[in-house]
Amino acid sequence: MRTKTRTATGKQLPFPAAFLLLSLVCLLSACNGYNAQSSVPPQERVNVFGTNANHPHSLLVFPGKVILLATHYGLFRSEDDGATWRVVAAGPGQIMDGLMTYSMVSSPLDSQRIYVLSQPTDKASKGTPGLYMSTDQGATWHMSIAAESITANNIFLVAAGNSSADEVYIYLNNLGNLGLKVSTDGGQSFTQTAPLPFPMITSLLAVPGLPGTLLAGGPNGLARSTDGAAHWQKIPGISGSIYELTATGPGSPIYASGDSGIFVSKDGGKTFSLVFSKYTLNSLTAAPGNPRILYGRTGTAIFRSRDEGHTWDKLPALKGNYFNLTADPANPEQVYLSESYPTAVFHFDHVSNSWKSLTPKPE
Repeated sequence: MRTKTRTATGKQLPFPAAFLLLSLVCLLSACNGYNAQSSVPPQERVNVFGTNANHPHSLLVFPGKVILLATHYGLFRSEDDGATWRVVAAGPGQIMDGLMTYSMVSSPLDSQRIYVLSQPTDKASKGTPGLYMSTDQGATWHMSIAAESITANNIFLVAAGNSSADEVYIYLNNLGNLGLKVSTDGGQSFTQTAPLPFPMITSLLAVPGLPGTLLAGGPNGLARSTDGAAHWQKIPGISGSIYELTATGPGSPIYASGDSGIFVSKDGGKTFSLVFSKYTLNSLTAAPGNPRILYGRTGTAIFRSRDEGHTWDKLPALKGNYFNLTADPANPEQVYLSESYPTAVFHFDHVSNSWKSLTPKPE
C-alpha cells in the first residue's frame, strides 16, 4: 500500500512524488542557512571542496576535460579532468560571494553558455541571489537577473531553451502551475508561460533539435509543448511522478525516469513507452557518444543500460552518499559521479571496471 501526502491544494500525491517534492524543498529551505540554527561549517577541510558539511547540487562535464561542480559552498571548475580544481564563483571576494549555487545547465546550442541559480547559505552571504550566466564554459560569471526582481521566494530550477542560447526557463515553485517563466535575452527579463497541467514541475527538458518543443515532468505524468510553453498537452499513458528527463541530441531517444520505471520516446516526445519497471531510478543520464547507453542510480546503487533502458547492470559500489550522475562526453562506457557530505567526485573507468577519485586532498 502506498502512503500518500496532501499538497497545499488538498490533492494527494503518491509517496515517491511526495518524497521528491520534499527533497526539492529541502534543497531550497532546510539547505538554506536562514532556516538552520547554525550554518557555519566545521573549520577542518577534508578535501579540495572544503569541509564535511559541503555537498554538491549540480555536475556538468564537457569535452576537453572541463568539469563544473555547483556546491553549497562554492562553484568549482577543473580543466584537467579533476586532477586540480579552483573556485570560480561564490568564494570570498568573488561574484556570488557566500551564495549557494544549485541548479546549473548548459545550452544545447552553445556549450560555452552556462546558467546557474544561487541563493544565500546564511545571513552572512554577501552576494546577490539570482540567475547568473557564463559565456566561457564557467570560467567567469556575471549576473543575468536578481531573484528579488522576480520573486520574494527562491527560484526553483533553471533549464536552457532550444531556440537560441539566450533562451532560458526558470520555475518558481511558490506559484504552482503558474510558476514557469521564459527569457529570450539571456535571463535579463522574463515573461509568463501558459499554466502547467500539474500543480508543480519536477523536471523540464527542451527537446534537442526541435525549437520550441518542451517536455515537463510533474507529480502525475508528462506534458509536451511545441510553442515554447504557450500551450501544453498531457502525454497519455504515463502515471506517477517523473523524476528526470534526458536526451543527448537531435533525433536521439528521450528518456524519463519516474515512479513506474523508465520510459523512452523516439518521436520527439509525442509518445512514450515503458521499457523497464523492476525498480525506480531517481537520477538518469544518457551518453552523448551512444544514446542507447544510459546510467541511473538509486540511493544505494549505480546502474548502466546498453539497450535504451530495457535491461540494467550494476556498476561497482562506492562508499558515500550518491548524488549527481553525468555521462562522459568522450566515452559512452564511462560516467562521472558526485557524492555529498563531504563533496567528492569520481570517474568510472570501464577498462579497469573501477572508480577513480577526482577529489584531491586540501592544499
